[in-house]
Amino acid sequence: MATMTTTRTDQVSIGTDGAMDLHLWLPDGQPTAAILLVQEIFGVGAYIRAVAERLADAGYVVGAPDVFWRFAPGWAAGHDQDGLTASLEQVGKLDFPLAVGDCSAALAHLGGLPGVERAGVMGFCLGGTLAWAVAANASPDACVSYYGSGVPGMVGMIDQVQCPTLFHFGNADAYIPNEGVDAIGAAIAGREGFVLNVENAGHAFDNHESDIFWNESAAKAAWAKTMAFLGEHLPA
Repeated sequence: MATMTTTRTDQVSIGTDGAMDLHLWLPDGQPTAAILLVQEIFGVGAYIRAVAERLADAGYVVGAPDVFWRFAPGWAAGHDQDGLTASLEQVGKLDFPLAVGDCSAALAHLGGLPGVERAGVMGFCLGGTLAWAVAANASPDACVSYYGSGVPGMVGMIDQVQCPTLFHFGNADAYIPNEGVDAIGAAIAGREGFVLNVENAGHAFDNHESDIFWNESAAKAAWAKTMAFLGEHLPA
């Protein structure tokens, strides 16, 4: 059953650099688990907000940080070719280590909210790469990474990751060679809590706002696996 959810935007202090917006979805009741939801290159727009609502309906406090706040605050592009082109231009300005630090600060903010006992991280596309980096550099209780193109090149960080992690990829992803996905499978072999799921799909298959990328059957299958994984490792 869906819960009633309220929304607000908190400010996360990033030292002398300023403050980043963290968009929050707060289910009624006493939720004890939170998820940091890290955006695609398109920003915190209709798609990420819809994912946040899904997670909030499942009983999670959800926080979506404005990852581009340092150079394009409030960025939310369309999911058509023009939006893709403009968003790729924006992501070229991203300082990745700073973004990891910003997301880690947002995770700590979520963990400090009243009643929250556990906080995980989930990200899509750019956010899938950032989620993996946050798992390696902060202390989330679980990580779900959807088709992060940077993950294969960062798989060497695996010894730093202490939380259960679920990776989703598509086997026809033009941005992520299957060899990279195979390398992740080899790296996690025999490691408890690490799961690799590969769908028959291309890149960004969960993004229902995009006629370019969305694959309904793959999205539904992967989401069911995501919710089962969260139910086991980060119950709401």
